[in-house]
Amino acid sequence: MTLDTPSRAKSRTSEEAAAIPGQSRHFMGEAGNPLLAPRGVHLADGKLIVADTGQNRVFIWNQLPGSTYADADVVLGQTETESTGRNAGGQAGASTLLYPSGLWSDGEKLVVCDAWNHRVLIWNSFPSDHGQPADLVLGQPDFNNHEPNVGGVSSPPTAQSLNWPYGVDSDGERLFIADTGNRRVLVFDQWPTENYAAASSVIGKPNFTERDYDHHQPIWPYSVKMGPAGQLAIADTQYYRVMLYPDWTKAVAPVADREPILIGQSSLADNGQNQFGWFPKAHTLNWCYDACFWKDGLLVADTGNSRVLHFRQLPTQNNQSADALLGQANFELGIENRNSIEASDNSLYWPFHLAVETDTLAIADTGNHRIVIHQLSQD
Repeated sequence: MTLDTPSRAKSRTSEEAAAIPGQSRHFMGEAGNPLLAPRGVHLADGKLIVADTGQNRVFIWNQLPGSTYADADVVLGQTETESTGRNAGGQAGASTLLYPSGLWSDGEKLVVCDAWNHRVLIWNSFPSDHGQPADLVLGQPDFNNHEPNVGGVSSPPTAQSLNWPYGVDSDGERLFIADTGNRRVLVFDQWPTENYAAASSVIGKPNFTERDYDHHQPIWPYSVKMGPAGQLAIADTQYYRVMLYPDWTKAVAPVADREPILIGQSSLADNGQNQFGWFPKAHTLNWCYDACFWKDGLLVADTGNSRVLHFRQLPTQNNQSADALLGQANFELGIENRNSIEASDNSLYWPFHLAVETDTLAIADTGNHRIVIHQLSQD
């Protein structure tokens, strides 16, 4: 199937909009201990993992809940399961969190982006106890350090340091970290086995110490996701685009002559919210924070337009139009909760993060303080 591009075909109209097939429901967390602005969600081996970002903790349900509320099996980041303080009300440690965001797990290991502690935490075996401490820390020499790039805001980045890491993913062998504040993605070719491990390579910069950037590079890479055939998607939030690499190895430094396919913009120099339009279109983005591969295509969290876009096939050229969406009645609307003060199963309010396992899509519907669970069906 050939997808339309606005440069040579008309934009999709409201009549052409199609909902992503399937059925949605919502999940709010624990009844007496609900979610607050969750910015991370992950599905692995039937488990639901949620970064309860606004309350500095991570919830784990060992089975996907079937009701609106359910007690978590494990709560990480706090000494008491209902506590919400930054670093559990104290200093950074192996069992504390400060603004957790991106998550990854294969059901055996767990990785959490502890963004405002400027580190990534790794549990080598899947946590089974409340407040269980992490086994490894990346980005800091030990569990007590928590400054950006170790030495503070004026310190240059290195192959070992992190600054606001918001996104993480793995292909089961390598680890990829969206080191957002350093405007780069770090690649670990071997799974880290010690604290403060050095990355093997970098995407978005010519070397590990470079901090300057231009429009050819990720400006604010909030998430990184791997595809089933070695593809790489970077949600480049501040330039309102997703950078799609058909082969992730082509994105590794040095970065010259390795341009990605762009979703949301026509060229690397373009950077308009909804391409400087008053309203969104099927080919525009507004504060996109995540993307997720599913079957032969891609799902994109178009956060500022309060919608999720679906490209049934991976785009092959810049500025292609999406085929379907969730959260809005058509491609030309971008209002929170479909212009209602109340959320519904079919509405979204700033969806930040996406996760897919088989045909189950989980959306961190941040503005509605919930997880939307959508059972996908391919039409």
